[in-house]
Amino acid sequence: MESTHISDFDGLDVHKCYQCGKCTAGCPVAEHMDISPNQLVRLAQLGAYDEALSCMAVWACVSCQTCTTRCPQSVDCAGVMDAFRQMAAEKGTAPPELQRVLMFQRAFLDSVRRNGRVNEIEMTVLFKTLGFLKDFSVPLLMKDALLAPKLMQRGKFHPVGEKVRDRAVVKRIFDRCMLDKG
Repeated sequence: MESTHISDFDGLDVHKCYQCGKCTAGCPVAEHMDISPNQLVRLAQLGAYDEALSCMAVWACVSCQTCTTRCPQSVDCAGVMDAFRQMAAEKGTAPPELQRVLMFQRAFLDSVRRNGRVNEIEMTVLFKTLGFLKDFSVPLLMKDALLAPKLMQRGKFHPVGEKVRDRAVVKRIFDRCMLDKG
């Protein structure tokens, strides 16, 4: 289900914001944003979603939660950033240079949804297929394969993925997240 309004996201009430700027003052990456966190909250208040979704600021946010913590009105500024990122991903308006990031997130979540935890081989194959197959570049597709033996030696890579016993719990978590969205 596609989210079309900021209130579609559970717990986001941007109307309490009175633009004090504490979120922006505390943001460690505000100087690298095209518009500040409080300006993005203002766009949400105004319903100017197309303008907000075209900003690079939502992608520059590092989700540190400093803005949310500092807000005297308890507005979840970081949640607003997350919501805008999700809306941009759903609408396909994320910048082209971030498409592979979104593909990685999708591959990661799909693996967790199926297994209850990430299966590294499955996730890697899915991501490489989604992210690099269109380039028709075998070197790009296989560029990380030589790292696998080294990672296995160090115990950092597990070729046989495990599944959690009660995947029904994982399914309920994912179902709940989808319900809260819309």
